[in-house]
Amino acid sequence: MAQRLDDKVAIVTGGAQGIGAACVRRFSEEGVRVVIGDIDQERGQALAAELEQTAFERLDVTDELSFTAAIESTVKRWGRLDILVNNAAVALPSVPVQETSSEEFDRFINVNLRGAYHGMKLAYSQLCATRGCVLNISSMAGITGHQDHAIYAATKGAINTLTKSTAVDWGSDGVRVNALCPVSAWTDTLRAWCDEQPDASQTLEYLQRVNSLGYCPEPHEIASVAAFLCSDDARFVTGCVMPVSGGSECGYRV
Repeated sequence: MAQRLDDKVAIVTGGAQGIGAACVRRFSEEGVRVVIGDIDQERGQALAAELEQTAFERLDVTDELSFTAAIESTVKRWGRLDILVNNAAVALPSVPVQETSSEEFDRFINVNLRGAYHGMKLAYSQLCATRGCVLNISSMAGITGHQDHAIYAATKGAINTLTKSTAVDWGSDGVRVNALCPVSAWTDTLRAWCDEQPDASQTLEYLQRVNSLGYCPEPHEIASVAAFLCSDDARFVTGCVMPVSGGSECGYRV
């Protein structure tokens, strides 16, 4: 495999599982030195032990001090920071707005939106020094909306506009900011959501037919696009909110 990202240094938040872990694996294959930032120490350390030039840092994205420490540790370890992937997020519970508690609302905001804000704010100076990039893992829910996901979708819509606005602000610094919008991928979170549904088999059928390509992708298929957007092949791409959704942005199949 051509190593478009060879010798770059990245932090992937929520990197212990799901799309985050797939990004960690793909980046490692392409020669990136990766820090897995996650609150799941067991999974994070196990993944780091599998891969070359990969380390785990316990990172709570809602805590500014925790994020600062992870960035400082990364720079101390490898001397720089080229890529920040803001992937950490919560998607459950899956309920409409009137059934969302204040505590659940706060958690969606704190993890999904405040977490990305912390990362971008705190990594800014390091990314300026390397003319690096940010990739925010968003969702098609933030573009189209999604039944029973009102607050989750609201946070992802905010991520999309945060991406575009910051891309404008940081362009003169040589720092690119993009977002990815999957519609679904076979992660533990998606499986947990399926288990919550009244008819699991009907839900599985829905996930396979909702997009134009007719299947639900694996996380590595999302990670391959993440690798492109973080590479020099995408050097003239910024402010992009890119669907990786099998054509769902064109309309859902029913």
